[in-house]
Amino acid sequence: MKDNLKLIIKNSYSPYSNFKTACIVVMKDGQEFLGVNVENASFKNGLCAEQVAVSSAIAEGYTNFDFKEMHVMGQTKTITRPCFLCRQLLVEFFDANATVFCYNSLGKNEKFLVSDLCPHAFNLKEANNGK
Repeated sequence: MKDNLKLIIKNSYSPYSNFKTACIVVMKDGQEFLGVNVENASFKNGLCAEQVAVSSAIAEGYTNFDFKEMHVMGQTKTITRPCFLCRQLLVEFFDANATVFCYNSLGKNEKFLVSDLCPHAFNLKEANNGK
């Protein structure tokens, strides 16, 4: 997986932050979807690699909990983990026991469960119940 991440990270459009990221989500049926970060001049409207990969899967007809695992790589020597917006995506689409592999640019990785990365995630059910 790390070799594929290294290939697609080159496609990142990140002229503002110069922080390239790549993501591959693997579905339970084995299908894979790719993503890279895509920035724009208004900064806030840029897309994280995780958002692109998850959105591609949804556009192809997959739904919540069809997702098996996520692989994320940043173009840095330190391990890159999903930002907090993307951690909310994990909560929305992945099972709490799904695996998230986080890599550095050299291919070293750390493995997390969604529940490890998102221990106190926002839950719409709680918000709707006023709790």
